[in-house]
Amino acid sequence: MPTAATQPVVRHTLLEDVQALLIGPLFVALSVVLFRHAGLLTGGTAGLAFLAHYATGLAFGPLFFLINLPFYFFAVRALGWVFTIKTFIAVALLSLYSELLPSLIHFDVLNPLFAGVMGGFLTGIGLLILVRHKASLGGLGVLAIYLQETRGWRAGKVQMAADLAIVGTAFLVRSPDLVAISVLGAVALNLVIAVNHKPGRYVGM
Repeated sequence: MPTAATQPVVRHTLLEDVQALLIGPLFVALSVVLFRHAGLLTGGTAGLAFLAHYATGLAFGPLFFLINLPFYFFAVRALGWVFTIKTFIAVALLSLYSELLPSLIHFDVLNPLFAGVMGGFLTGIGLLILVRHKASLGGLGVLAIYLQETRGWRAGKVQMAADLAIVGTAFLVRSPDLVAISVLGAVALNLVIAVNHKPGRYVGM
């Protein structure tokens, strides 16, 4: 089997990047709807936005967009303008999608355990799409990608450590059973990233 070093690097076209920026945040937005309906949360800057949402009652979308603003300066310096612009678009779309989707779908019955695991999987898939097109959802995701590309640290493991720390603070605003399910969702999310985003396995740009 050819190794990554012997395979030609095929760059993504503009159309491929556009579809990734449109679809990746949509997967994550659906997970946001699942989490919010079940009273759960996740990690990363989305987790911080959820904590603020539950504590204040303010809408998730605008909170998520605002929390990410300080990280763009670091993203430009660490990963460049192209990555930062793509990330800004992805964050803006997730903020928009997460506020629009509740008017398009409604759950009469939603098991919290299912919402946690499926939401984690959907977030992982959405993030994987973005990472493979040199984008992210900002915040701690930027740091995780930067550490993987500069130091070889697995992005999934870095993100998992940060996610568990954020989810742990949810005891202040959520019941222990919902926090436990949220932790399970964070594990599901990072399992998708850790298994499918190994350095050298994917050579698209």
